[in-house]
Amino acid sequence: MPGQSGRGPGTRAGAQAGILSGPIDADGGRRSRPQWPTVAAERGLVVRHRTSGCVGRIVRFSPQRVVLEDGNGREHALPVAPGAFSVGGRTVTLVRPAATPAGPSLTASGSLAPERASARVAAASRIMVEGLHDAELVEKIWGDDLRAEGVVVEPLHGADDLQAVVAEFGPTPERRLGVLLDHLVADTKEYRIALAATRGAPGELTAARDNVLIRGHPYVDIWQAVRPAAIGIEAWPTVPKGTDWKEGIRSALGFGGSTGELWRAILGRVTSYRDLEPSLVGAVEELIDFVAPPPPDR
Repeated sequence: MPGQSGRGPGTRAGAQAGILSGPIDADGGRRSRPQWPTVAAERGLVVRHRTSGCVGRIVRFSPQRVVLEDGNGREHALPVAPGAFSVGGRTVTLVRPAATPAGPSLTASGSLAPERASARVAAASRIMVEGLHDAELVEKIWGDDLRAEGVVVEPLHGADDLQAVVAEFGPTPERRLGVLLDHLVADTKEYRIALAATRGAPGELTAARDNVLIRGHPYVDIWQAVRPAAIGIEAWPTVPKGTDWKEGIRSALGFGGSTGELWRAILGRVTSYRDLEPSLVGAVEELIDFVAPPPPDR
């Protein structure tokens, strides 16, 4: 889950005196190599490949290669290297698991559940989402990971004023801001809002700017990021242009209650990351990875 790069501080050779004024540095002043915690690559553990962004559950592992199954059931073979993956927002090195009679306990996001869950003190960094429904869904699937990292999720109640929100938040390297947006595809209103908030140019939304990272999914609303099969339908209905989207869905599904009641019913059918579209899973995992503070022992 869903962050922490795990990069330790570098060490430099003293440079004020002459090069021959002290003991010879056998490392030639090179920076120390980063050290990351190791995590057993248990079958079923959800990890994120930091280079490609691929998120999936481990199905096979060898010291050279790990195979992940994504939310669509596709398999991805990826090389194993130090610090190449993240779990629950923490950069790790995957290692061969020891033989155990029982598998690990997993959270709804697929992360390893700690034996004794202890929430960290809330960090200065934040993840902001568009509305209450977004916050509820993120909490249900990634709540354990967020509490373990001390990351708070707050609803924006709309993204129109995102540029002002970012300015007021005042992101710094110790106070990062992650933002999750609906319908974040090229040439949409949301895309233009994201570019303005990060002072980007077309095509530059892939990089974090000024300690802000904006990620999203291609769906009109967070509801659509729930896989249709999870709620017993073949596909989300098409809502005519000009019709309120949630009301259109409620009508198309023949639901007798309010849209709020329909959302509670939908949320009740979501039990794990497998019930969500991969684009949302990857976006949230990347945001947690971006804002999560470093471990307290570093």
